[in-house]
Amino acid sequence: MLSRCCCEPEPDLDARQDFTGFGKVLSVTLRDDLWDVAVDQYGFVTARDARRLGAPVVELGKLAARGKLQRVAYGLYRFPEWPTGPRDYLMEAVLWTRDPDAALSHDTALDAYELSDINPDRIHVTVPRRGRALRRRQAPAAYMVHYEDLTPAQRGWWEQIPTVTVPTAIDQCIASGMRSDLVRQAITAARVQGLIDPATADRQQAALTGEHS
Repeated sequence: MLSRCCCEPEPDLDARQDFTGFGKVLSVTLRDDLWDVAVDQYGFVTARDARRLGAPVVELGKLAARGKLQRVAYGLYRFPEWPTGPRDYLMEAVLWTRDPDAALSHDTALDAYELSDINPDRIHVTVPRRGRALRRRQAPAAYMVHYEDLTPAQRGWWEQIPTVTVPTAIDQCIASGMRSDLVRQAITAARVQGLIDPATADRQQAALTGEHS
């Protein structure tokens, strides 16, 4: 039986081999690939990210078992060495849905944009409509999931987190019956900051008072 040379490095258990179009072998690690994804997601990675990288989802569990990742929720992991921050919980809420079109919305979006004195007691996230409601193990009570088919123009980003646009957030808050003074404050602030145009502000003010143009 051949023995391993004492100077030969131990095999990387995370490694896999990719081939270029010329047949050259590229040695990479799944953890390195996931890190590149996590950079844009506050240190988080999901089962969907692993699948997009061509790796079985079970590999995430193996990395977690070796302490290379921390399991946050079902299908959601985080790099333990990534520094924690005050917005982590918002990115976590979006990724928890495991829906690529999920976005912070309603009260949470309005609070993120700092357009009113609202203080949400739950994290509001919107996902596309579906046949059945989301079912996630140990779903946090702090999450409020809304179902709405948003257009690309209604979705944007806030601090690298998918978030509905300012006009959409205000429309959602009007539709959900938020206190009129808080919504009116948001409309005024958004108009002053140039985040909504005069026509949109007029439409929303009219909707808030129940008027019809």
